[in-house]
Amino acid sequence: MAKSPHRPAGASAKSATGKQAPPRAWQRMLSGRRLDLLNPSPFDIEIEDIAHGLARVARWNGQTLGEHAFSVAQHSMVVEEVCAHLQPGLSPRWRLAALLHDAPEYVIGDMISPFKAALGFDYRAFEAGLEAAIHIRFALPPAAPPAIKALIKTADRASAYFEAVQLAGFSVPEAQNLFGAPPAGYALRIDPQPAFIAQERYVARFHVLAEASDLEPTSAAFDTE
Repeated sequence: MAKSPHRPAGASAKSATGKQAPPRAWQRMLSGRRLDLLNPSPFDIEIEDIAHGLARVARWNGQTLGEHAFSVAQHSMVVEEVCAHLQPGLSPRWRLAALLHDAPEYVIGDMISPFKAALGFDYRAFEAGLEAAIHIRFALPPAAPPAIKALIKTADRASAYFEAVQLAGFSVPEAQNLFGAPPAGYALRIDPQPAFIAQERYVARFHVLAEASDLEPTSAAFDTE
């Protein structure tokens, strides 16, 4: 029997009709879900997969001080906390939106802002599609209201300021020029956590906020890290 010709790694297989099959566009998660990246379904999204991925994605492309990378999971918890500082009494559902603001990065990674700008609109549309599916999965609007988006963006920049100065080698003037001054009355000392701790804390915080989002606000929802 003749052997099949060797197919180079990465080459696409052919379908039964002999036509070139489309490249695989889904990713298998540890939960067993298969997430179609081009047409993501909320039914294929699990918080455990998100937490696992984000806890292993490094901010600043890993160019940070310390024994452990500063993960997107830990960054997300900081952003949620800063949102609450900026707007005391913020509804738990919008604090949940803040916690999930970088959730698409569990499958697409954390690209630094200059690279996102270089990739252009298609990347941002791709990211927005994932974000919408994640929001729907957890009973949030596909897109947060503009005021909430602006609040999260402000908190995101505040977290970036602290990260830049404490972990990424930026001077205070340089960080202020890029990200703005930190919020008045708010101080943060960052201690990068091992991935398994960041993952556990992210999942725990999610469950507190998810439960509170369907009930009257509870004291636990207004706690911070």
